[in-house]
Amino acid sequence: MVQCMQLSKENWERREGVKFLKKVGIKSGQTVLDFGARVGHYSIPAAIIVGETGAIYALDKDPEALEALKQKAAHLNLRNLNLIRTNGILKLDFKAESIDFVFLYDVLHYLKPEKRKMLYAEIYRILNPAGLLSVYPKHVLDDAPLDEFDRLHTDDVKQEIQNANFKYIEKYCDSISHNDTLNYGCVLNFKRGESRQ
Repeated sequence: MVQCMQLSKENWERREGVKFLKKVGIKSGQTVLDFGARVGHYSIPAAIIVGETGAIYALDKDPEALEALKQKAAHLNLRNLNLIRTNGILKLDFKAESIDFVFLYDVLHYLKPEKRKMLYAEIYRILNPAGLLSVYPKHVLDDAPLDEFDRLHTDDVKQEIQNANFKYIEKYCDSISHNDTLNYGCVLNFKRGESRQ
């Protein structure tokens, strides 16, 4: 049973989220893509961690969510946050091997399997060889099943990503942001596998 409690957004984004994302693997100076960033529950702590020498690219298709994120970033004087509004096309406008860390947190369940394959291929292309892909597979069978994940377990999602030429590294579990609440959740970290060329 997943337990939820009301989230103090500021507390999560400025303190607990920073600790959690450091544990997950974000470091100072990195270039990070938050795919499906919404209002920035992960973009904000990531921006704090990477600092002025790093960059966060917060991508989302909801203009209102991005506007809320823009206002939060301005309030916190975070100048390393770059907002990208997408129209849902999965071609990512980044150079090959230019990103150090990619978040796919609570977003994959919206995508049909063929779209997820396209997204994994794009992430493989833009992620540098030492970079990390971090996935929060919310809404699988064992965690409030919904949409395209209503018949998948966490291990199914893990296998799907491995089949896209990523190597599973480890899992991190803790209180994690989900919309405007905290719940206990686990993220899975992956590295790129060997090139198949």
